[in-house]
Amino acid sequence: MPQPDASPALHYRAPRWLPGGQLQTIWPALFSRRHFGPSPQYRRERWDTPDGDFIDVDFAQTSAPPGAPDARPSAAAKPPPLLVLFHGLEGSSRSHYSEAFADWAAQHGLHYAVPHFRGCSGEINRAPRAYHSGDFEEIGWILQRLRAQHPARPIVAVGVSLGGNALLRWAQEAGSSAAQVVSAVASVCSPIDLTASGHAIGRGFNRQVYTRMFLRTMKPKALQRLALHPRLFDREALVAARDLYAFDNIFTAPLHGFKNTDDYWHRASAKPHLHSIRIPALVLNAHNDRFVPASSLPAQSEVGTHVTLWQPRHGGHVGFPAGGPPGHVRALPDAVGGWLLAHA
Repeated sequence: MPQPDASPALHYRAPRWLPGGQLQTIWPALFSRRHFGPSPQYRRERWDTPDGDFIDVDFAQTSAPPGAPDARPSAAAKPPPLLVLFHGLEGSSRSHYSEAFADWAAQHGLHYAVPHFRGCSGEINRAPRAYHSGDFEEIGWILQRLRAQHPARPIVAVGVSLGGNALLRWAQEAGSSAAQVVSAVASVCSPIDLTASGHAIGRGFNRQVYTRMFLRTMKPKALQRLALHPRLFDREALVAARDLYAFDNIFTAPLHGFKNTDDYWHRASAKPHLHSIRIPALVLNAHNDRFVPASSLPAQSEVGTHVTLWQPRHGGHVGFPAGGPPGHVRALPDAVGGWLLAHA
């Protein structure tokens, strides 16, 4: 089993009052403080996609006006970096981690943007496709557009859970050209081995709680797409699906060019290609993350020289609570954001 990174800058110790991976996952998402400053306020920009669909991108109110390109600054007036966050499965700019990163960005003077994967901004999309864990083409299109809008501004990107795996897949596919778009990337609690994580979330407590939670929103969205695109998939089979494996087999895999769930999970996983990354990349996974088995995590010898692994013993899945009850979730963006800023 890989050992935790001993770097003091990336050290994390869970509070004694919140033991175990499940509590460190559920409590922070529901009850912990998300921001030290005011609640993040966003303004939304809708972008038309090349395939005739749209995505919604939320910009923190401190960011530059929507679509406004950077002026070419002097060397003494280098603009602050732009932090781009790609959310997790069924997440949004209002997820607890999104607001925590927005708070960190505001405190450090960064501009901040949260692109929504299709169907996650509160409105169903026009095209049949949705989003998936290996959606590097969409990631690439979004980052390229942000780079074109802000040619002089350093850009760093963080992906959470599903969004982190997709972001790593983009960095892997882009290779050395990724450096022309972003300075560094980070993945947080990402299922970089989708097969291991897919089976883990389909068992025991995870199946009864998290799987049901995800399917509660994913199924209605899929059925809305079916209403717009009849015969897109088997309605009865989707309604009967009781886990993500079945859902992906009926909906996610065939809609996005995969043969089945096994093919999707294999081809979309970032872990086998971490050696291909050519920009600074942080890969953060807690050992007690119940979605991502510690046994599936890579060792430093298995990844390229551009990849830094942080594998603390505690933190849960996108939790990393800190402080006394009810705690706060700023420890995560403090560490990850600080690492990204050092590479911007």
